[in-house]
Amino acid sequence: MHISEGVLSAPVLISGAVLTAAGVTVGLKKMRDQDIPRTALISAALFVASLIRLPLGPTSVHLLLNGTAGIILGWQIFPAILISLFLQSILFQFGGITTLGINTLNIALPGIAAYYLFSFARINSRVQLGIFSFISGGAAVFLTSVLVAFSLVFTEQSFLEIAKLAVISHLPLMIIEGIITVFVVFSIKKINVNILGGIRQDV
Repeated sequence: MHISEGVLSAPVLISGAVLTAAGVTVGLKKMRDQDIPRTALISAALFVASLIRLPLGPTSVHLLLNGTAGIILGWQIFPAILISLFLQSILFQFGGITTLGINTLNIALPGIAAYYLFSFARINSRVQLGIFSFISGGAAVFLTSVLVAFSLVFTEQSFLEIAKLAVISHLPLMIIEGIITVFVVFSIKKINVNILGGIRQDV
């Protein structure tokens, strides 16, 4: 869900860059030495997932995995996505350097929302764990599509129809990513439940 260069207005680009810089700063401050390999691994996964693209009219659909990444990384999702998008922009011309800030913000911020939803939920059973995992994964995609739509509309009202299409076209992806998030969360729980924050050992 990359916005290409030359589309957005300067105020939107500057706002995205400033907010992303703040998010990356928080993420780096929270990052410990032992978190670096995990963050790098998630960044690589985000890089590969975004390369699988399905053109749909003037927009395209690809895996985001930002809900899954947000649950695992928390605020460290900002540097992880920034690096992933930077490499995509210079290697494959996806997005661009000037839109790096707003693209990172649009993908990372919903991941943070998923992280807090998952962290503060009172999960007492495997069913609840699956439900909140699904919601976190799907909602992150929905919020990203909404942020992309806002970025376009705040630039030019004529982008309204494209903004609506950006949201509608990602509805099936919300379900897919919700299922992927459930699978990943249950897989991680079997290996190391501490990665998932305060989830009880017996869930």
